[in-house]
Amino acid sequence: MFAKVHAVAKQVSEIVVGKDTQIRQALVCLLAGGHLLIEDVPGVGKTTLAHALAISLGLQFNRQQFTSDLLPADVVGISIFDREKNTFVFHPGPIFTQVLLADEINRATPKAQSALLEAMEERQVTSDGVTRNLPQPFFVIATQNPTHQIGTFPLPESQMDRFLMCLSLGYPDAASERALLLGEDRRTLLKAMRMAMQPADLLAAQAELKKIHASASLIDYIQALAQASRQNGMFAEGLSPRATIALLQAARAWAAMEGRNHVIPEDVQAVLVPVAAHRLRPLKSVAGSALSSRDLVLQLMKSVSV
Repeated sequence: MFAKVHAVAKQVSEIVVGKDTQIRQALVCLLAGGHLLIEDVPGVGKTTLAHALAISLGLQFNRQQFTSDLLPADVVGISIFDREKNTFVFHPGPIFTQVLLADEINRATPKAQSALLEAMEERQVTSDGVTRNLPQPFFVIATQNPTHQIGTFPLPESQMDRFLMCLSLGYPDAASERALLLGEDRRTLLKAMRMAMQPADLLAAQAELKKIHASASLIDYIQALAQASRQNGMFAEGLSPRATIALLQAARAWAAMEGRNHVIPEDVQAVLVPVAAHRLRPLKSVAGSALSSRDLVLQLMKSVSV
């Protein structure tokens, strides 16, 4: 089952070159049933990665460009009066899909961003008092520009906490950039891609994660990390219970991709930064330093003994 996941990773790496670690982390996020936030400067392949993942996994895909004038109804859908039927008919928005690419999510206002909250947590949307279920599996893959750029609205903590992982692609190394310069256009390559895994295979792989054993001492380690984040004086708020559940689920997915049927501390450490860094805000006294949230999470990991 997980051999197909490795086949997906190999295919995506031919499109997004030189980013094997980030591709693996993104697949771990989807295997764990979570939503993915990709944060970086424009032009480094965030949208391309989202497209490649959706195509390789054989998932229905919609893209919504988030802009400052976007309304919640543009995402969720709207009811329009039908004269022939003499009733209101609901027209589903782009969120009714298996993968929603929320492109440049932080260019939309908080009101528009809030349209995703119920969908990301409960896999359903409520419009005009009617609750409608979303397709399964359902993922939000959002891209975000750095918050210091013009025309961005920071995502609230409640929304950040709903993303299981946050990745940063970064600039390519010299060899990878040369391959991009000499290779075919990425959009042409995307059109030629074929699915490497069926949606049913993905659902089956997600079900297999429940069989990955996590010992009592491993749970103790995750709890110790969460407790340290709440008490070490570096962060405004510590990791939430939702975050600890996400950390365990991501560690299970990492262990499965490593070919193991049990979780070890190294699995937790491999996913800790992408799971935790975007959820933790440094205290003002710490924020003035040159250390980022990622740096502080690494410090947190070192401070908690296995």
